[in-house]
Amino acid sequence: MLRPQRMSKKQTRASLITRDVDKIAEPAANIYESISIISMRARQVSNQFKEELSQKIQEFGSTVDNLEEVFENKEQIEISRHYERLPKPSSIALDEFLAGKIKFERLKPAVEED
Repeated sequence: MLRPQRMSKKQTRASLITRDVDKIAEPAANIYESISIISMRARQVSNQFKEELSQKIQEFGSTVDNLEEVFENKEQIEISRHYERLPKPSSIALDEFLAGKIKFERLKPAVEED
C-alpha cells in the first residue's frame, strides 16, 4: 500500500494558492468574464516574455554550429534560467486583475435594424 508523503512548507509550490472565487468574479460581475479577461492578459504577458527572451538569445546567436560553443554558452543558459524562475503569466495576470490594474469594458451588442 502506498502512503502519501508529507511535504514540508519548503517543498510546497508558491504558485499553489487558494483563491476566493467571489473576489475573482467581483470586478466583472461574472466568474466566466473574469477568467476570460485574466486569460487574455496572461497571453499578453506570455508573448512579452517570449519576445524578450528571443531578443536576448539572438544577441548570443552565432553562425557557426560548433557543439563546443553550444554547450559552453553560459550566458544563454543563465538568461533561460532567469525566465524559468519568473512567475507564470497566469499568476501575474490574476494578481493584476485582483489589484485593479487591468482595464476592461464590455462591448455593447450591435442593434440589428430591420
